Amino acid sequence: MHKILLVDRCHYTRQGFKKWLSCNSAFSICETDNLLLAREKIIQWRPNLVIADFTSFANSLHNIQQLSSIYSACGASIRLMLLNSIRHEKIEQYCLSRGSGFIYSKSVPLPELLTAIQKQLSARPPFNMECPSTSPLLTLREERILKLWTDEANNDFIARIMGISTKTVYTYKRNIRMKLGVNNRFSLFIEQHQ
Repeated sequence: MHKILLVDRCHYTRQGFKKWLSCNSAFSICETDNLLLAREKIIQWRPNLVIADFTSFANSLHNIQQLSSIYSACGASIRLMLLNSIRHEKIEQYCLSRGSGFIYSKSVPLPELLTAIQKQLSARPPFNMECPSTSPLLTLREERILKLWTDEANNDFIARIMGISTKTVYTYKRNIRMKLGVNNRFSLFIEQHQ
């Protein structure tokens, strides 16, 4: 079974692709609308293929180089297929410079898209079994807190949901910022909503 990770800000696109690809029993699908979590999912879940619409994140990227963490997490073993909603010249140039050979439009007919997906999967080099496993940057609990945080949940709500104290939420947020190299506590929130 091939594992595919969908990275797109559009909820309807992710759900539509997930439903469409799930009809084929050869695929296991995971999805996210967050570039930071996408990197973590790539490291932890090790998909065979990542299908991403980076142009949907164009307004939240302070620098195109932020996409490098996705490429680094994919390495040589995981294929990255770009499926853009609109043309964004800087993003396309950066992705082509990182080795993305083909950039597809979301208006591609589904049979043609399925052929492209199968071609990407068949071209993927096998996973290197001798390579030491990469440990995830964030713990599962930190990932959940980050998701709630970027969804604009306040600290009291996060504490209640996670069953921890508000002070512990602050500690988790500090640790998340340190691990992700974020300068201040508002950066993640601002990047998601620009």
